Amino acid sequence: MGSMNELIFDLKDVSYAYPDGQPGVDCLSLSIARGERVALAGANASGKSTLLCLLDGLYFATFGEVRAFGEMLTEKSLSGGEFARNFRRQVGFMFQNSDAQLFCSTVEEELAFGPLQLGLSDAEVREAIARNLDRCGLNHIRSRPPYSLSIGEKKRVALASVLATDPSVLLLDEPTAGLDPRSQVWLIDLLTGLAAEGKTLITATHDLHAIGHLADRVIVLNDDHGVSASGPVIEIFSNHELLVSANLIHAHAHAHGQVSHVHEHLHSGEHEHTH
Repeated sequence: MGSMNELIFDLKDVSYAYPDGQPGVDCLSLSIARGERVALAGANASGKSTLLCLLDGLYFATFGEVRAFGEMLTEKSLSGGEFARNFRRQVGFMFQNSDAQLFCSTVEEELAFGPLQLGLSDAEVREAIARNLDRCGLNHIRSRPPYSLSIGEKKRVALASVLATDPSVLLLDEPTAGLDPRSQVWLIDLLTGLAAEGKTLITATHDLHAIGHLADRVIVLNDDHGVSASGPVIEIFSNHELLVSANLIHAHAHAHGQVSHVHEHLHSGEHEHTH
């Protein structure tokens, strides 16, 4: 589906305000090419989740243009037809809160939902379920109701249900939040493998450890809901002033300019090593 340097998303001067007038993103311009691994970094309320919702066509720009696969992303373009169907198949969104995503009565039904919505054949639906139960280690809980699962298990089910439609673009909102260390390693390994298959990964997170593993480029959002920097991980991580101003590290932190050597001084006085 196109060349590596094909733009998946292209945003020009995009602003979005919530119904109550609160700004979500402000005058934001950026582009993301096919196969890129991009992290959206910034403090809480900087606009990371809002931006993901704009990329997924859940929100629509108040001002400016959002293009996906070369087409304008608008309520009209996503209301039906060839582009809307293709977009929904190509772009998968894993929410920060899995409970917002899971609503079927069993894990297996959760995985079937997306492929059924897209009108895949029974054989294709069964194949998608089997492949992703296996890939996400869910076979032993396939008949369980999602609400009864642990946070880590819910995240696995949420990711498996997104992968069931085999999207080429994954939007991930704080994917490592709430996971124990073993689950984090599993998730990062799986996502790294998906990127190696050529999928485009766009991850919103303030977890520097995850960024080091899941991104080649970081787009930093600031408190004014705009982009304050964009560049390779190592360049962003070595810019101490930028990390402090974006509230990604505490002012006492010292970075050595290597992904493997970001020390964070947490407010509680703990000293955390992120490798």
